[in-house]
Amino acid sequence: MKKQNTLFAYLLIGIGVFFLLRQLKIPIITNFYSWQSLLIIIGLVLLIYSYTTKSHQNLFIGTILLGFGIHLHGLKHYHFWIEHWAVYPLIIGIAFVVRALKTKKGYVTGFLLIVFSLLILFSANLSPYFYWINDVIHSLETYWPVILIVIGIYILWKRK
Repeated sequence: MKKQNTLFAYLLIGIGVFFLLRQLKIPIITNFYSWQSLLIIIGLVLLIYSYTTKSHQNLFIGTILLGFGIHLHGLKHYHFWIEHWAVYPLIIGIAFVVRALKTKKGYVTGFLLIVFSLLILFSANLSPYFYWINDVIHSLETYWPVILIVIGIYILWKRK
């Protein structure tokens, strides 16, 4: 019960600091008065809670919320920020690795997602020997809903 109270206390402190800074209207941090900042705060709270209480079940979701919050904040406020769908699997891959650092499970999945995402993000800069990767990526971008349907059917079929 004490661990649940700790998480709730961290959330109250983080959200309270957010709204206090918002009311004080400090000019240097006005870009952080957004819902993306709340995602960042909740992600940080979950990470801090997981590390301080040594209960690592929240590392994955905390890393995802923090990563999505940073990415969405960057998209809104910085013109140079990368706007590509491959950033989302990259964040999920990083979340797998962060959790695996404590639980020793998920390294392979995390590294595969990270490599896949980086390959897609930088596919335009690959040497001429790897132009076929652009064709594969274009096919993935075109038919990804069909791929999701096939994976879902496979998972349902496998359970029976």
